[in-house]
Formats: sequence, structure tokens, C-alpha cells
Amino acid sequence: MSARGGRGPIAPRPVISRSWQRAKRFGVHPEQGTDSILLQPDELERRRTSTALADVLPTLHGGLGTVADASLQIMVVTDPEGRVLWRAGNAGVLRRADAICLEEGAAWSEESTGTNAIGTALSAGAPVQVHSAEHFVRTLHDWTCAAAPVHDPRDGRLLGVIDVSGPDSTFHPATLALVEAVSRLAESELRTAHLRDIERLRAVAAPLLCRLDGPALVVDSHGWLAAVTGMPPVDRVPLPDSFGAGRSWLPSLGTCVAEPMPGGWLLRVTGGGEPGSAGRVVLDLGEPRRPRVTVSGTAGSWDQDLSPRHAELLYVLAVHRQGRSAAQLAVDLFGDPTRTVTVRAELSRVRRRLVGLLDHRPYRFREEVEVEVLLPDDPRDLLPHSAAPAVLGTRTAAGPPPP
Repeated sequence: MSARGGRGPIAPRPVISRSWQRAKRFGVHPEQGTDSILLQPDELERRRTSTALADVLPTLHGGLGTVADASLQIMVVTDPEGRVLWRAGNAGVLRRADAICLEEGAAWSEESTGTNAIGTALSAGAPVQVHSAEHFVRTLHDWTCAAAPVHDPRDGRLLGVIDVSGPDSTFHPATLALVEAVSRLAESELRTAHLRDIERLRAVAAPLLCRLDGPALVVDSHGWLAAVTGMPPVDRVPLPDSFGAGRSWLPSLGTCVAEPMPGGWLLRVTGGGEPGSAGRVVLDLGEPRRPRVTVSGTAGSWDQDLSPRHAELLYVLAVHRQGRSAAQLAVDLFGDPTRTVTVRAELSRVRRRLVGLLDHRPYRFREEVEVEVLLPDDPRDLLPHSAAPAVLGTRTAAGPPPP
């Protein structure tokens, strides 16, 4: 099959075929252009200054920008929505990119432009290379591109995509490996910077906690522990996006009082409201690239984004309320019953975040917990990044796209 809907001489790769199907569902037409409404300058600047990608921009330029320039290509950096934040590279190719609206502020998600490395890497949650006629829109058949997502090591959230694009004559199979390596380098640099921030916060927190009575801990703005007193240490306290000063309820701590500190929070655990005293869990998978969980009960409510793997696990457990063994979950996620060590490790992390909500032997949501799953309007868009057999089965059961 080709992007035009006819039969081509060679079947597309699975990642391309799935992307074409999504593009058709989004209403993208192969003969359309790639123009989009650009972000206003003030909005573009706001997105640039608010992303952690700005901190690693020199690394991206050094690792990809100079290589792209020398190889008659350009480097593109986008936000999680596929909006171009920065670009650099060969001057002639930059002028050609203007003609297809591959410019700062433009939209390059699959919803707007169909199959392309930026949008497809966002949808698949993985590095991808798209060459020539693999692009859904015919205008892009003279181009080749390779892109990889970059995640924030502090919370796993998608920061955006880095991409190398150029005329189709510049295609090289090693480009994707280079782009992926630079994305990992950027994540490593962000991780190192985060550890330095934690050490600075610890230096301020340690003497403060020595003067306090009762259990308390100091965490950074993402919940990572810097110091603790009067209670067992934890790696991280998941904080809701709306977290602020004052009294709050957190599943892993119960009721606590939060006080702001430079670079983080002082959390005084008051003991009111038992950790995990929740009655309802809403697993929101309606937005394909941003799975979320909301926990609520008599003590309060809490919500947070989920990593792709944790979203898969919770989806399977929500579907199988009777429970799953580690071997069954290994088949659900990997198609391999021997991957139990990986499954148990991931479940251990999930249970630390959702204290009191999950049982084991078998793994399941506790019987008294009400669980609701919010699915995308089209079930074929369920966790599009996922290759887990359990998720693929749901997508397949939804049927093929309409002709």
C-alpha cells in the first residue's frame, strides 16, 4: 500500500504503515501542503525559555548541528507538540526548508503533516527514520529525516524531539544512530545537572531538618529526595502538577504540610490521613502522548503523568481486575513469559508511587478501589508508542481503518 491508498511494489515498514493509518484517521491528505500557522514570536520565546532543552542546546549543536551543516542537512529541535523551537545547519537547505514550512514555530506533528520523522517519533515514542516516499504527504518525497525523542530524566516526561533533515540524496542509514546517540547524551547531561541540584539542596536541607521534631523530608520540585528525618528514606515522592504550599495529601505520605525552599519543598508529615487511603483511580489514556493517573479518596486527590511502561502496566491491570502473575504480565508487555525480573522491577516502582492501591500474588488493583479507564476516541490510538501485545491486541480488535 502507498500513502495514496494504492498498492505499491514493496510493503511499508510496520512503523510507517501504522503512521500512515494514523494520518488517514487525522484527515491528512497525501496531496496537501505542509504549511501551518506559525507560533507568535512571544509564544515561541516562552516555549524556548520554559523547556529544559534550552539547557542542552550547546550539546545538540555540537553533536548534530555541525554534522548536519557539513552533510548538507539541518538540525531541528521541537517541543512535545511537534512545534519547531530551533533549527540550524546548511544555509542552502535552510532555504529549501522554508519552502515546506520546516521553520521555527511550525507544526510537524502527524496530526498536521502526516508521516514524518518528527511527528512519527512523537507518536511512536521511539527513534525513527523516514525516507522519501515513506512520507505521507507527497510534497516531502524529496526529503529524508531521522528523529529521536528526548525525555526529562527527572520525571520521564517527553521534552521534545531532535531531528536531522535534508534532501533525499543525503540519506545515510547511520544518521538515525547518530541522532539517537545525541538524544541520549542530552538526557545524560540533564541527569548530571539534576544530581548537582540535589546536592545543593541537600546542603541547605540537612541543617534545617536537624532542628525539626517529627518526620519530615526535603525534596526537589520533581519530588526527588534530598534529605529526610524521622522516617525511612524514599527515592522519590511523586508530586501532583498542581502541588503548592500548604496542607496536601499524597498517596505515599498521607497528609503533610508543604513549605517552599530554594529549589524544592520541605514536607512535614502530620499523620492525618493514611497513605493510600484512596477509593478511586482514573487512568486517563485519552491523550495519546500524555497518559495520566488521578487518585482520589476521602483524604484528597492527586494526579500525575505516567511513563509509557507504567501506563501499559496499569492498563493491563485495569483490564484484568482479577489479577495477573508476573509471567502473564511478561507476556502482556513483551510477549515473553521469561521477562519476569523486568516486570517485577517496574511493578515495584509503580507500587511505590501508588501506595496501598495495588496487591500482589497476583498483581492487581485492590478490590475496594474503583478503577476507570478513559480511552482515546479511536481505540486504534491507544498508547501509540506501545508495542506491548496486550495493547496491540486492543488496537487490532478495533478493526482496520476505513478505506
